[in-house]
Order: sequence, then structure tokens, then C-alpha cells
Amino acid sequence: MPPEEAPRPAAPWTGYALAAAGAILFASKGVIIKFAYAEGLDTETLLALRMALSVPIYLAVGLAGVARTGWPAALTGRELAVIAGVGALGYWFASYMDFLGLVYVSAPFERLILFTYPLFTVLLGAAFFGQPFRMSALAAFAVSYAGLALVFVQDVQVAGFEATRTGTLLVLASAVAFALYQLLAKGPIGRVGPKLFTCVAMSAAGVVAIGQFLLIRDVALLGGLSARAWVICLVLATVGTAAPSFLLSAALSRISAQANATIGTVSPIATLILAAILLGESVSLVDVAGAALVLAGVGWFTLAERRERA
Repeated sequence: MPPEEAPRPAAPWTGYALAAAGAILFASKGVIIKFAYAEGLDTETLLALRMALSVPIYLAVGLAGVARTGWPAALTGRELAVIAGVGALGYWFASYMDFLGLVYVSAPFERLILFTYPLFTVLLGAAFFGQPFRMSALAAFAVSYAGLALVFVQDVQVAGFEATRTGTLLVLASAVAFALYQLLAKGPIGRVGPKLFTCVAMSAAGVVAIGQFLLIRDVALLGGLSARAWVICLVLATVGTAAPSFLLSAALSRISAQANATIGTVSPIATLILAAILLGESVSLVDVAGAALVLAGVGWFTLAERRERA
């Protein structure tokens, strides 16, 4: 008798579900920010409140981890300073540019621009970190930015050239900053672990965001915020920030980074749907075509990278 075949391992559906949930919640961020702006919140106040309300969650998780396993030997004073700097870049500066950009462009367009950050990671990695560069990255750039150009032209007709250009450049700056953050974070994450790194980095970014608010805004204005504004900020801090970050960490413990990145392609589509449902934004054929090209470019790049590493 032929030997009995070994049963195939079950598909890690829990990991897939966690990754999809995290991507969808991250996609909600732009929509939530639009609601906050409609409530009269300015960018600096909104960013400070987002961090002030989410940092306690990260501090609690980080301290609980240290209490359980002890202080990591790798987490020296110098390492803390490095993580704080990287966190300020990825979670304060990148977020600040993104929030400012959302003043001028639609939430779906913002998400499409941000979604191209893996391509910037390749360019910056080749330019400054000695990583290999492949021509497929340029081709993927061309496809994705053809899609962005389509949506850009449409947004110009709605919001005007100056506003659309300003918003696009701000969100592009956010994408570049986040790509640089990804490259700089790799070493510290390997030394202290992803969960503790995230907690320290987010806490440091929170200190910078709150400090910025205290320098340029009057604390008294917080007393004039409506109850609805506070609820929106709380939703942004929990649903749009803390929850998806932990969901994606949990997903990465069950599935590969490539699978996580592939599932993450639902994010721009989710933003498009959420903006249509919650903000009443119309979805045109140009939006669909632009999103399809951006997804195709990033998907092409992701698959090419996966084959190279196989």
C-alpha cells in the first residue's frame, strides 16, 4: 500500500482575519480625521489628542511586558534614544504631514498616496542603506503613479490645483518619512522586539506631539471642544491607532510579512468604501481605475520582491 499522505497544515485563517481587520481599521483613520476637521479641530490639536489618548495604552502594554519578562538587556539608554528618534520620525512627523495633507485632499486619495511607501523604501534603501535595487521597482512606481495621476487630475477639478498639489506633496512627504522609518526601525526591532519597540516609539512620538501642541496652541481651547469632538478623538486613538497596530502585530505572529502585505491591499479599497458610506463622497470610474493601478503597481512590486527572496 502506498504510504498515507501527511495531512496538509490548516490555513492560518486567524492570521488572515487579524491582518484584514488591522488594514481596515487603519483605513478608517483618514475618514475619522475628516470628521474631526468638520468638528472644528485643527491639525496640531487633533494629533496631540490622538497621541495623548493612545499613549497610555502603549505604556500599559509595554510596562506589562517588562513586568512579565524583565527589562531587556538590549534596551540601554542609547537604544531608548534611538527608538525615540525613530518613533518621532515614523509616528509624529509622518503623521503630522499626513494630517496636514488631509486638510486638502480626500481620504481615499490620501490612502492611495500613503500606500506607495514600499516603493520609497526600496529607493531609500538602495540610496542610503546599501540595499539592492531592481528595475522592477521603477516599473512598479510608474504603474502606481499613473493611478495617482488619474485621481490627482480628478481632485484638481473638485478642490483646485493649489490645494490638491499642497495636499499631495504633504502626504508624499509622509509616505517618504514612513519608508525611512521602516528602514531605520529594522535594527532596533530586531534587538528589543516589535511590541516593546512600538510602545517606546509611540510614547516618544506622543511626547513630541503634545510638546508641539503646548508650544503653539493655548491649552484653554481644549475646554471649548464639544463632546462629539472628544468622542472622535477617542475613536481615532483607539480604533484608528492602537487597535490596528496590535492587530497587525498579532497577525505577523501567525502569517508571513508577505502575506500581511498582500492582505494590506484591502486598505485603499476600504477607505474608498468608508468615505462613500460615511462621508458621502462619490466614487467615480476614475477613482476605481486609479485605485486599481496603484494596487497593481504595489502588488507587482511585492510579488517581484517575494520571488527574489524565495
